[in-house]
Amino acid sequence: MLGTVNLPNLSIKAFAIAAGEAHTLLLAGDGRVYSWGRGILGRLGRGSQHDDHLPLQVRFGSEEYNVRIVAIAAGAYHSLALAEDFPSKKDSDGDYSVVPCLLNKFLDLHPPVSSSTSTAPEAEDKASLKIVAVKAGGMMSLCIDNLGALWMWGNCPGQSHEGDVSFISNFTPTPVWDFHGHTVVQVACGNEHVVALVTAGESYTGVDDLVCYSWGNNSHGQLGLGDKENRPRPEVVKTFDLESPWVIYEVACGAFHTAFLTRKKRPNTLESTCWTFGLGDNGQLGHGTTQSTLLPEPVKELPQNVLLVSVDCGLFHTCVVSSDGYVWSWGMEKGLGLCPDDSNDGTHSGDALSPLLISCNPYQPQFPEPVQVACGAAHTVIVAQEGYKLWSWGRGRSGVLGNGKTTDSYTPTIVLWPPLMQDFKQDEFHSSHNTKETERVTETDDRLSSALNEMKLLQTKLSTMERYASILHGSIFGEPFDEQDIPASLQNSGAFNISKEWENILEAADRTKLSKLEILYRNMLAVVKDKLMKRRIKEIINDCLPSSQVEN
Repeated sequence: MLGTVNLPNLSIKAFAIAAGEAHTLLLAGDGRVYSWGRGILGRLGRGSQHDDHLPLQVRFGSEEYNVRIVAIAAGAYHSLALAEDFPSKKDSDGDYSVVPCLLNKFLDLHPPVSSSTSTAPEAEDKASLKIVAVKAGGMMSLCIDNLGALWMWGNCPGQSHEGDVSFISNFTPTPVWDFHGHTVVQVACGNEHVVALVTAGESYTGVDDLVCYSWGNNSHGQLGLGDKENRPRPEVVKTFDLESPWVIYEVACGAFHTAFLTRKKRPNTLESTCWTFGLGDNGQLGHGTTQSTLLPEPVKELPQNVLLVSVDCGLFHTCVVSSDGYVWSWGMEKGLGLCPDDSNDGTHSGDALSPLLISCNPYQPQFPEPVQVACGAAHTVIVAQEGYKLWSWGRGRSGVLGNGKTTDSYTPTIVLWPPLMQDFKQDEFHSSHNTKETERVTETDDRLSSALNEMKLLQTKLSTMERYASILHGSIFGEPFDEQDIPASLQNSGAFNISKEWENILEAADRTKLSKLEILYRNMLAVVKDKLMKRRIKEIINDCLPSSQVEN
């Protein structure tokens, strides 16, 4: 008799993630899409502009259609999803949409050149345009079709009548004709610049034959062309032309800087290199300075002999992940991407000019089986454990970290994934044909409803306690409360020795912190003495005078 095979539950496996200015998208293995974070302008796609602090599913089309999504992308304030198929057209009006709307223009488009001359319906259908990849950044959107052509719409760079670059809102997807006869393999975009990997010949034969092009705004050297002149049309980045010993296998763009992952052609090892260029004011290039760079330069302080598998850029920070689970970040506010805060004068302040190692937790530096990293404007999300677990850190406003909170996190925090609904349904995954399936589903729904109510109550209590702890910690130490501030004795054993921990705090404090503590407690002691004195005087008066006179 054949044994049963336990198939992976694709509904709880993260296949890809994308991060916008303050929202995050997740594509699950079963083709469902989830979103969380800031909801204004409808970027979460759930019919409102409310923020969501936890991953919630995005619905595509009517309930009777099972739309499967195969790719996602996030711009600063908008989201894209590529469906495997869709049953019908849907119209969309207005400046923006709070629910996913079908891009009707693509249904009417055809490849620039069709080999078919037949007018038969079958031939016309075969020649219709198929999209295979989507990308977004800033306020522009891009996609690649099945013939390798690149299409753009939104606030895209183009050529003005004077020959200079102009940025005009384009409501219709437009092909980039400069690559006609070649295949675009990969593309990335920042606020106003685009980088693409394009085949040297007509078809794609491997990364060794790719050429790197860039165009758009170049005010900070983010095109990597050696100057600050804008480019209205694609131009080859000569550092990575066909003569280069390096080949690019991943590209990423921040607002005003660019990052590449490369390996040597025909390598003998798996060693790879991260290159960055463009704006460097906050250390987002990782070169050890705040200087901007006009040509690609390697990030030299990353460890040698590592295989980098993913890179992404935020507004002013950059993050890379190695195949063995190590994560490095650099840029604004210790590589977190957070904006400077006068109250944040502790260990998390100051820009990271060189790569800093981001540990999974205090006891484990590596993230298990990493898949992908994505950077928003000021937050970072990593998919690990082969897609079954996510961590996030950075700015937490609007719930963009997906942990149910709206506070900043200076260390990785676990995203509440899979959603509770999916977590409960795991028990039913391998018993869909059970005769008591209906009863089980009803029982699961009851358990889910009860658990959701309990979770909301616990979240309210937790939020209250966190606010209290943060206010107390901030009033004493002058900086926000962080998870690493929890005393070691409480972390390890659950017991709290306040006298011992107080001694440890005093020993670890520098002169500035000790001075702050001295001033704080001196003021507190003066207030207490003053209050005691007033009460003692009142007691003496009560003892010496008749009660009637005291009352009067």
